[in-house]
Amino acid sequence: MQTRFVEANGFRFAVDEMGEGDHLALCLHGFPESRFSWRFQLPMLAAMGYRAWAPDLRGYGETEPKPAAVSAYVIDRLMEDVAALIDASGAKRVTLIGHDWGAGLAWSFAINRVRPLERLVIMNVPHPAVMAENLRSNPAQRKKSWYIFFFQLPWLPERMMTARDARGVRRAFHEMAVDKTNFTPEVLDHYARNAQRPGAIRGMINWYRGAFRARGRLSEPWPMLETPTLIVWGEEDSALGIELLDGTDAHVRDLTIERLPGVSHWVQQEAPQKVNPILEAWLSTPR
Repeated sequence: MQTRFVEANGFRFAVDEMGEGDHLALCLHGFPESRFSWRFQLPMLAAMGYRAWAPDLRGYGETEPKPAAVSAYVIDRLMEDVAALIDASGAKRVTLIGHDWGAGLAWSFAINRVRPLERLVIMNVPHPAVMAENLRSNPAQRKKSWYIFFFQLPWLPERMMTARDARGVRRAFHEMAVDKTNFTPEVLDHYARNAQRPGAIRGMINWYRGAFRARGRLSEPWPMLETPTLIVWGEEDSALGIELLDGTDAHVRDLTIERLPGVSHWVQQEAPQKVNPILEAWLSTPR
């Protein structure tokens, strides 16, 4: 594995890379993660023949600059980053893989057909139409999503997440994880340090503010998604209920869902021994 810096869309993206060639697997992390969250998947993807990229997304980690304005984090701007990374890679075929906010971005990118995709892999985030409906009609999910509304406040969420050596960031992983084996003190230190970089925590939380205030192209009516799609879902997700999978097949033509009992929201980090065989089998099966 090597880290390279890719100039794209006015940013200098820090990208972990394994493998080579023009068949790209682009892995998008979530909150409050980084490119490091794909450390267990990149070797497997490279062994399958992909050039696997895991970038620090806008506002995160070693990617610079970190814009301060909320308007820099609306979904249209974030999709531009993904398109620019794909273009910079020179890839002829692209599989997009996302978790948490990276999965939300991947859904939007695929639905809007910003660039051709061979396949789409989503981890523990519902289709945006299903999420929108549940936020309207599902009181239990609204309660679980309290943090989305809290993150709309100015400065206080940043203070809370970074106080006491970024205890809020550390707790997000350690308290939610069912199996805490892969969330060692060293791993939690990594995420805490990333959140404490100048401008980072504001940029990270601005993803939520941008989504809340400006829907951009992520809006109804929802076109049918034609890209073959795999959803991998840890069933012990304390932030997103398992019922958020219901109704996805109304929006995705070619859909495969793999549920993992006893696994939390941090699915690809917590249970790579379960996630990687699912990924390998599905990516190897002709569609």
